[in-house]
Amino acid sequence: MAHERIGFIGLGIMGKPMARNLIKAGYSLTVHNRSRGAVDELVRDGAKDGRTPRAVAEESDIIITMLPDSPDVQQVVTGPGGVLEGLRKGAALVDMSTISPMVTQELAKAVRAKGAEMLDAPVSGGEKGAIDATLSIMVGGPEETFARVKPVFEAMGKNIVYIGASGAGQVTKACNQIVVALTIQAVSEALTLAAKAGVDTGKVRQALLGGFAQSRILDVHGQRMLERNFKPGFRVRLHQKDLNIGLSTGKNLGVPLPATAIVQEAFTALQGLGRGDQDHSSLVTLLEDLAKTQVGR
Repeated sequence: MAHERIGFIGLGIMGKPMARNLIKAGYSLTVHNRSRGAVDELVRDGAKDGRTPRAVAEESDIIITMLPDSPDVQQVVTGPGGVLEGLRKGAALVDMSTISPMVTQELAKAVRAKGAEMLDAPVSGGEKGAIDATLSIMVGGPEETFARVKPVFEAMGKNIVYIGASGAGQVTKACNQIVVALTIQAVSEALTLAAKAGVDTGKVRQALLGGFAQSRILDVHGQRMLERNFKPGFRVRLHQKDLNIGLSTGKNLGVPLPATAIVQEAFTALQGLGRGDQDHSSLVTLLEDLAKTQVGR
């Protein structure tokens, strides 16, 4: 058994398989989630029910949070019955959510005041990466804490990169989400154009995959578009939230992000159409609606 006792808070699409991989790696795991179903599943797999964020912190050497947005992390960490109330001196809080870099830095100060340390370690790779333990993990915070937690990261991911000081992981994730969103938009536009022109979109994708336009997005999400498979691996509403973080960070730093703003508005439009819980590859459906065509079958 691995010697560090791990707490895991947030057992959604990503969090549940990540926590399950920690159990498989031999860690003693205490879990908490707002809804009971995921907790019960993991308890059957060998985890302990943490009951509250405070109780999870009291039981753990390393506490991991995997939550939807900045306010959720703030509530779980600093709210009544939160992690800070149970955080022990020498513990490490690892936030693997995607949140504001500024909020991350504020939380890190509060954690340090309790004699503990915090890492921001957002991930990329979607539900499949979480299940397969192949996530890309981008880490900010004290380097010595990163060295301590790295074996835990290795149970959940493959591409694990220490970026720099507190907040650096979240800045990197914002950059990642910008690239992913704009690439989904580009693939959506290209395949919609092909469909409207009456060209076989499957063959267009195949041809593009062999050239300079090749990308993981074209490969995986291009196929999703062709198959009309918009079951959420990463939801529209969460990607829209992530682009808001990127735009807010850009505004604070005086960096214009015009293309990001356009795609963020497209995600907002999808939410207005009731598609916020679909996979972010469903961005193509907005263009299809406007062009009165359909990319796949």
